[in-house]
Amino acid sequence: MSPVQENSRWPRVSKFTLSACAATVAELVTFPLDLTKTRLQIQGEGGSRQHGGNVQPPKYRGMLSTALGIVREEGPLKLWQGVTPAIYRHIVYSGGRMLAYEQLRESVLGRSEDGVFPVWKAVIGSMISGALGQFIASPTDLVKIQMQMEGRRRLEGKPPRVHGVYHAFTKILAEGGIRGLWAGWVPNVQRAALVNLGDLMTYDTVKHFLLRNTSIPDNSICHGLASICSGLVAAIMGTPADVVKTRVMNQPRDSNGRGLLYKSSTDCLVQSVRKEGFFSLYKGFLPTCCLITVCLGENKMAQQSFSPFYKNKI
Repeated sequence: MSPVQENSRWPRVSKFTLSACAATVAELVTFPLDLTKTRLQIQGEGGSRQHGGNVQPPKYRGMLSTALGIVREEGPLKLWQGVTPAIYRHIVYSGGRMLAYEQLRESVLGRSEDGVFPVWKAVIGSMISGALGQFIASPTDLVKIQMQMEGRRRLEGKPPRVHGVYHAFTKILAEGGIRGLWAGWVPNVQRAALVNLGDLMTYDTVKHFLLRNTSIPDNSICHGLASICSGLVAAIMGTPADVVKTRVMNQPRDSNGRGLLYKSSTDCLVQSVRKEGFFSLYKGFLPTCCLITVCLGENKMAQQSFSPFYKNKI
């Protein structure tokens, strides 16, 4: 079936719905990895130390010890603290990203005469669609990160910052207005563009390479290998921006919504490297890599489970 026939068979509304359902399944499965990643990215924060914060030596050293510590000290259900805004975010981001990518691929950039989408066009399409989807979804990311850190705040004896999704949104609006909802959007968009550059482009390239140059059919093995490669590349490219995004979004703010630890994402980057070293930008790398890999693979499998006729052309 040609791409044109495929698009007429599956309208964009249907693809958005399938993508949203797949994103919800993927988020529920992988959210403990997301929470673990956030906790690792915040520990030993240099900006807090410079501004007189009570920074203790990192209690959690790695992904497994962090997850086990959360279960022991906060309870197993706390591994899903903040999952509601994460689902909202994933539906908006993943659905919007896929629709934008398909629109760019089919109508704006276009395939070559043999039906292949060239790598250089995939690079452009991946970065634009990822950045656009993440900008729209950035407020939900902000709420998610603040809710994910509530457990640690309680362990440190600090008062709760937010009491739920609705309270978080209203509190941010009251302190910083509409603009406050997009706090940290710059590194967030940068992260999304870089992750999509490694994700969509690498997945597409590896999958077509395997289909053309090996005897591996278009099945779960092919998708799994492509997911592993794209997850690794995406994590290498996107983790530094992800660390900066997490710290900027999590920092305390004054009554006007201004950050108390960092003046900007660049200031956060400089402080992190100066106080903790270059590799502080790769805190949480392992759960990030696992998260992207599992999430991408889960999306593909879930899409095919919801519709056995749905063929993903990405």
